[in-house]
Amino acid sequence: MLERSHLAILLALDTVGTLAEAADRLHLTQSALSHAIRKLEDQAGVALWQKEGRRLRLTQAGQYLLNVARRLLPQMEEADQVLRGYGEGRLGKLRIGMECHPCYEWLLTVVSPFLQRWPLVDLDVVQQFRFNGLEALLNHQVDIVITSDPLENPAFQNQPVFAYQLMLVSSPDWRADLAGAVAPADLTEATLITFPVLRERLDVFTRFLLPAHCEPKKVHQVEATEIMVQLVAAGRGVCTLPDWLARKFQASYPLAVRSLGAEGVHKSLYLVFRDQDANLSYLQDFLALAQRPGGAISP
Repeated sequence: MLERSHLAILLALDTVGTLAEAADRLHLTQSALSHAIRKLEDQAGVALWQKEGRRLRLTQAGQYLLNVARRLLPQMEEADQVLRGYGEGRLGKLRIGMECHPCYEWLLTVVSPFLQRWPLVDLDVVQQFRFNGLEALLNHQVDIVITSDPLENPAFQNQPVFAYQLMLVSSPDWRADLAGAVAPADLTEATLITFPVLRERLDVFTRFLLPAHCEPKKVHQVEATEIMVQLVAAGRGVCTLPDWLARKFQASYPLAVRSLGAEGVHKSLYLVFRDQDANLSYLQDFLALAQRPGGAISP
């Protein structure tokens, strides 16, 4: 019954005063405007205005709808602008899930310019140690997953960002007799400090220790990367970090960095997102920022 156009007519009439001027303001003919209001009056069973010469006077019902128009039309116009913003990719929310927990340091170098370039896009980061990126993407709980392992699903796109090598980080005096790379057996008497995730998701186990049927003497789980590095520097154990992050901490702490095996454990960082979101402007710009040459991280 009641349509947005009816409210617009009453608001225009109140602003300019006559049917002819209201019709001109709304780019309608006067007869079309009158017909629209007459149809609404017939459906509601009440008059909305009365003629007084060339001008019109609103009835109580008409005045009520005018007040409704004053309240709702600005909200509807704002809703139109918001919807256009979503449609044009200027508005939205980018939710990022972290499976590569040491990569949080790298993420900060991308987030800062992104927020400056997209002031109308909200951003949130999910950094849970029991986080399942595949399920979160499928259930639309996040929009991008940062991971060192591609998520195989026909509905996803896996965008590689950069390659890196996983390194063993220790205090300088741990196994000072080792001249080069670390062998799996070298860790059997070590305390291995890891993030609190399943070993099936830790490359030091799946790519290094378990294939050689080796186990560390002890596993100590720590949530914060900075605390992990401080424990290692104090000789409380060893840990593994991406080469670029190990180099960064090496500038601040006394650390030794060695390759895991003669060939090393080589990985790549991926941004994974739903194929249906691939054309979102702000998501595409986030990918471009993540892959920009000469970025803060030099893999």
